[in-house]
Amino acid sequence: MARKSPNQNGKAACAAVPTVQPVILSGGSGTRLWPMSRALYPKQLLPLVSARSMLQETAMRCGEPGFAPPLVICNQEHRFIIAEQMRDIGVTPASIVLEPAGRNTAPAAAVAALAQQDPAAVLLVLPADHAIADVAAFRDAVAAAARLAREGWLVTFGVTPTRAETGYGYIKRGKPLAQGFAVERFVEKPDAATAEGYLRSGDYAWNSGIFVFRADRYLAELGRRHAAMVEQCDAALKRGQRDLDFLRLDQAAFAACSADSIDYAVMEHTDKAAVIPVSMGWSDVGAWNALWDITAKDADGNVLIGDVLNQGSRNCYVRAEKTLIATVGLEDTIVVETTDAVLVASRARAAEVKQLVERLASSNRPERLTHARVYRPWGWYQTIEAGERFQVKQLLVKPGQALSLQMHHHRAEHWVVVTGTASVTVAERDMLLSENESVYIPIGARHRLSNPGKLPLRLIEVQSGTYLGEDDIVRFEDRYGRIAAGS
Repeated sequence: MARKSPNQNGKAACAAVPTVQPVILSGGSGTRLWPMSRALYPKQLLPLVSARSMLQETAMRCGEPGFAPPLVICNQEHRFIIAEQMRDIGVTPASIVLEPAGRNTAPAAAVAALAQQDPAAVLLVLPADHAIADVAAFRDAVAAAARLAREGWLVTFGVTPTRAETGYGYIKRGKPLAQGFAVERFVEKPDAATAEGYLRSGDYAWNSGIFVFRADRYLAELGRRHAAMVEQCDAALKRGQRDLDFLRLDQAAFAACSADSIDYAVMEHTDKAAVIPVSMGWSDVGAWNALWDITAKDADGNVLIGDVLNQGSRNCYVRAEKTLIATVGLEDTIVVETTDAVLVASRARAAEVKQLVERLASSNRPERLTHARVYRPWGWYQTIEAGERFQVKQLLVKPGQALSLQMHHHRAEHWVVVTGTASVTVAERDMLLSENESVYIPIGARHRLSNPGKLPLRLIEVQSGTYLGEDDIVRFEDRYGRIAAGS
């Protein structure tokens, strides 16, 4: 299906397009990095390795000449956060494609390939949640892989191993090519002894999960074994609907796809798989101990982030987001504090955080899904205090943005402006409120809040009533296309 991709100036692509089309896969929930990573705010949206989010870092790696504006494929629940993070770094994506359900990387890459105006376009498919320290080495690897891809090879990056890692899959290289090597075989995560052997041999590399291939070659190889997937992805794209700056894939067609990875669906079965060896300071940041590995440490081997007071602790990762953390005599320990949760874990058992999150899910704990601060397209809100029949929140409304025209069946609200100017509608009355002014919204009254100014609007919202859940919202008008309650 031919679709024109806008360039950085919003114009349709012309003949002189850049040579590589980045496809950023921003799916997954990053459960092993709880409590910072949550289902509605996963690790790729967090500033874990720099002041920018991992998604932003990924996009900026592809910000040089030779790269087209990125195509981002993501969970529809993350769409507004992703769009804002791209705006914050001055990147205009070719498109932001919304998946109605997670189906792994093979269908996502198929959608990206089908969306290309040029069937022979070279795609760079990369996860949004990887850390890469040596960006120059990454770009050199992309250039080498693109040359192979134009010749019909399906290329992956093989990261030169620095230790006998049992948490990664491996690639064994075969015959040398003009660029890199043919793949002899892909290997599942090994045990410790096998990983030691791979490290000694020099013939094995870590499987990075980064791919470069022509759109038509990927679709042809995928179609050999998964013809139905190609048809379903094509239908999902053709029946997709534009929603503001997003493209929503058709739910029924995309949900019918099998959930397969690019490795399993294509790379392990093609005779045209190639690998480019690369040393680029790569990590998939799969758990807290991985962040300890790649972050600069003090003389005692500690990574201390935020307001941390340490006495005699060694080889620890301690991250304070909101409050002081004081440690005494800890060794090989992870401590991560957020507004509503604290994790304390052995570094050696950091991967077991995933099981903790599963327990949170089985108990329907809200800490699995969201942070205390919840982001919306207009800004964010954060619960300050909650009790029987009352809740107090802080709201920030970005300049020029507005909440929906709405009403509540079970709660009344008081708004107190802290900074900025608020434009408020209550029933048939419109008013402007300045700092230290307030308004009361009765149960059942239609109301709207917006920020007409050039500075952020902050206010305190006090709710009272018999039910205070976010699903007690009836929307009448909404500039962001949100119809479902609480979205």
